[in-house]
Amino acid sequence: MKKTHSFSLRARFRSFQYAFQGLRKAFLTEHNLWIHFVATMSVIALSVILKISRYEAIAVTIVSGMVWMAELFNSAVEKIMDFVSPQKHEQVKIIKDIAAAAVLVTAIAALVTGLFIFLPKLF
Repeated sequence: MKKTHSFSLRARFRSFQYAFQGLRKAFLTEHNLWIHFVATMSVIALSVILKISRYEAIAVTIVSGMVWMAELFNSAVEKIMDFVSPQKHEQVKIIKDIAAAAVLVTAIAALVTGLFIFLPKLF
């Protein structure tokens, strides 16, 4: 039988520390996250300036978070694949390209969502 560990606030706190460390490392090493940061800050500023509704803000928050999540997963996949196969390999390239495509699809969905929300307010 598998032994289960009792709940520990200390362990939960450590798990948050690890997550923030991962976010910090990704932000310092992944240049695409800088682009996402600038885009996210721009969207937040535009949301405030144009006084978007609560539901529009929810949509913007969700799609922005999804882009960040996709980029972080993509970065993790790239790091794993570089570790597993440091030499160039066609299958590794395909895996990395598919992970990058996930970011692209998510970013396009976020862009379309932003256009639906912001364009009518701008024109």
